[in-house]
Amino acid sequence: MEKINCIFASMNETKWSENIILVDAEYIDKVAFDLIVNFERMLGRRIPPADLARWIDCVALDGGMRERPQGEDEQETLVAFIHEKSHNALQNFVPSDFSKEINGKAFRDHLGEFTLSVLPVEPLTTKDDFFLETIELASAQKEVKRIMIVCADSLYDQVRNKLRRVDDEEKRITLFSMEPHQGGNFRQEILGYSLMAALGISSREIEAKM
Repeated sequence: MEKINCIFASMNETKWSENIILVDAEYIDKVAFDLIVNFERMLGRRIPPADLARWIDCVALDGGMRERPQGEDEQETLVAFIHEKSHNALQNFVPSDFSKEINGKAFRDHLGEFTLSVLPVEPLTTKDDFFLETIELASAQKEVKRIMIVCADSLYDQVRNKLRRVDDEEKRITLFSMEPHQGGNFRQEILGYSLMAALGISSREIEAKM
């Protein structure tokens, strides 16, 4: 746990961002691939890789983030991609390379500044355990007001149990998955909507093919 804390501290100049997005990198890559294959068949056209910044923006909006009124301090968001050490890039997003194009990069738009970081899983632990420990650490920080979690459906029950220990009514926590699950002290959003937007797939185009 101390090692994870040090990683986050070094990423964000010894302070936590008020908004945190935690992402299972292999999971979103797989879901994006499945959507690309299915919609290329349905729509009869090539689907390009997902726009990573666009997807992050959509997740932020689904997680409750809104543009701040002029004159207020800019809000900051830390986006952490947790991935297996054997993988060095996303296959279905642009940008994609963890070390060259994602880690340490940032972008700014109407929602504020987003800082991107990658957290490879070390051999002494599993990605699931590492992900759960990171959730626990993030949820314990007073300065963190909003947490958005994107993880595999298979980890959902463990994440729900972990979040039961969070006793802070000011924190807004949102879990993203591909299908609804049993509720808890958090909100739920369907992951597919944000990925479809990042892939350039509109509901109007889908309706035209049905």
